[in-house]
Amino acid sequence: MMHHIDLCSGIGGFALGFRWAGLSKPVLFCDIEPWSRKILRKHWPDVPILEDVKELANDPDGLIPDTDPRRTIITAGYPCQPFSLAGERRGSEDDRHIWPYILSIIQTKRPAWTVFENVYGHVSMGLDEVLSDLEGQSYAARPFIVPACATDAPHRRDRVWIIARNVGDTNSRERTGNNGGRPKQEESGTGFKTGCKDVAHANGTRPQRHMEQQAKQADAFIGCSKNVADANGERGRRGNPERQDAETAWQSSRGPRNNPRGVETWNPEPSVGRVANGIPSRVDRLRGLGNAIVPQIAQRIGQVIKQCEEMT
Repeated sequence: MMHHIDLCSGIGGFALGFRWAGLSKPVLFCDIEPWSRKILRKHWPDVPILEDVKELANDPDGLIPDTDPRRTIITAGYPCQPFSLAGERRGSEDDRHIWPYILSIIQTKRPAWTVFENVYGHVSMGLDEVLSDLEGQSYAARPFIVPACATDAPHRRDRVWIIARNVGDTNSRERTGNNGGRPKQEESGTGFKTGCKDVAHANGTRPQRHMEQQAKQADAFIGCSKNVADANGERGRRGNPERQDAETAWQSSRGPRNNPRGVETWNPEPSVGRVANGIPSRVDRLRGLGNAIVPQIAQRIGQVIKQCEEMT
């Protein structure tokens, strides 16, 4: 089992998915939200939990458990607000932009693997910097776009997953074979055997020119571009006959005076259980779930990493 250092842990989605995959055990959590730390403490009572990634970056040797780098994985669902429309996309000027601190921890601990998750808006803002920083530390990195509906969830939730492998350290080069420190290309270009036909991925280290098109291509494989809730989807009715019929009936029932031209309507979506009354800590639960990663996707990533480790 690998040692798992989980930064920006949320409610433990990475730890849960990796446990299902039989990949690792967490040795440290870190999250700034008190309610999330409460959930982590409940499910992993023996794992230390810290509050601030910036403090870890200032003293990684003192605060982070000493582990074998060759058997260590670092994950983070670092804050999305700097890259999200909801966060005004201020990028590195946002106080919540903590990628430089995470990179500092990676520089010190030199884990064999790193896995990160963020919003789709990261593709056009900030992702290139992250990939360049990882490459500068001798990590082979590749971003993937995998939506929640790839695991049959009733909503799309496009997310960018960044998977990187340490190919620069001497021990890592020995384990990846004699290929100048780079993983073998026949395994997919990053040492993965992913069965990637069900996800979109970049054909290189710079995603901007490829990811948008590959995200569209992924719809055909995943089969989740319709009949799911999509926060970033088009609200128009083009290409959706069922919606057109429903909208025509709705407009007829309202009459011409109550249906001004140019008014958009929401695309109908399946019930995803948003309304719940009488549940303790309901707001905290909703915030925790909204910020959480999909553990089933983390499980699949963990399975792939485990296969790579067993092959070396």
